[in-house]
Amino acid sequence: MFYKSLLIKYAEIGTKGKNRFMFEDALIKQMRRALKHVEGEFQISKESGRIYVEALGDYDFDEAVEELQKVFGIAWICPMVQIEEKDFENLKREVVSYIDQVYPDKHFTFKVDSRRADKNYPVPSEQMNRDLGEVILEAYPEMKVDVHKPDVYVRVEVRNQVNIYSQMIPGPGGMPVGTNGKAMLLLSGGIDSPVAGYMIAKRGVKIDAVYFHAPPYTSERAKQKVVDLAKLVAVYSGPIQLHVVNFTDIQLYIYEQCPHEELTIIMRRYMMKIAEHIAKETGSLALITGESIGQVASQTVQSLAATNEVCTLPVFRPVIGFDKQEIVDISEKIHTFETSIQPYEDCCTIFVAKHPVTKPNINIIHKSEMKLQEKIDEMMAAAIETREVIWCD
Repeated sequence: MFYKSLLIKYAEIGTKGKNRFMFEDALIKQMRRALKHVEGEFQISKESGRIYVEALGDYDFDEAVEELQKVFGIAWICPMVQIEEKDFENLKREVVSYIDQVYPDKHFTFKVDSRRADKNYPVPSEQMNRDLGEVILEAYPEMKVDVHKPDVYVRVEVRNQVNIYSQMIPGPGGMPVGTNGKAMLLLSGGIDSPVAGYMIAKRGVKIDAVYFHAPPYTSERAKQKVVDLAKLVAVYSGPIQLHVVNFTDIQLYIYEQCPHEELTIIMRRYMMKIAEHIAKETGSLALITGESIGQVASQTVQSLAATNEVCTLPVFRPVIGFDKQEIVDISEKIHTFETSIQPYEDCCTIFVAKHPVTKPNINIIHKSEMKLQEKIDEMMAAAIETREVIWCD
């Protein structure tokens, strides 16, 4: 069946009271962005509690649904028939016709679920359920009613027009991107950080990213891998500004001046400092990392506390309590996994110590960082000033 219209349902947005229109408008904006990738022309409109997508000509239904399934804030995508003529006898005919077109094999159980948002409509919901169920059974006696666990819910909504639908395709849920501020993702070439960015974007946060590049120890292909990951996350989050920071001189300086077992922690602290500076400069209100407790030496609780000490912005760690397989499962769902496992190492991998400290003493870390005072501020400023910004969409 050719569906001219899609009903878009949301969940959390419905709890936003007087501010709900702002979230609806943000959702519509993201839907328009997604549908630009689909050949065809679409019109999006809304009424109380409902958003509609109307195709103004031919289009690829599967492609349109696939794109809308990437839009945070959508709970369900419902292909529907929308009729302007609200006469009840006409509605009966339309429901019977809908069943005939959508379900060639009619050996299933069903239940009619009517909603009368237009309280001036002369037929109450319960009567609609009975009468519409009756005409369906008369037309297709092989169908059976099951009010408890039907195979199909035939949903009828009487509003300014009448919506008839039965299929509900799940959306990604969450909140529309752009409704909860902006944050800066520390994006590496690994599995975890793209997942972290995806998860925070799902809560309505606009994402930018920073990547620490260490040529010649890391290749241009390693950098391209991170650009590719940013583009894959951007499918869901919207466009990402990726700030590529040359970290080589800083890493070598830390390597020369500090105990090697502390290298990972001290390097991480300076990454956080630089990322926070860029975040504040570009209007981000938080940092995002893909850290998970105990996964590596720099992600013990003691190490995370040492890293956090240098930050004034909040640090979001959405995968902090996940095990590796749970993170991998999400990365496969959002199609970042295959890119993440490409064998191009990032700067964290190249400069890792053989026996990194897992329970750093913050006072000892401070003493080690004193050895960096002569040059480190100047080197950080140069790294920030010379960073490359890549637009990922």
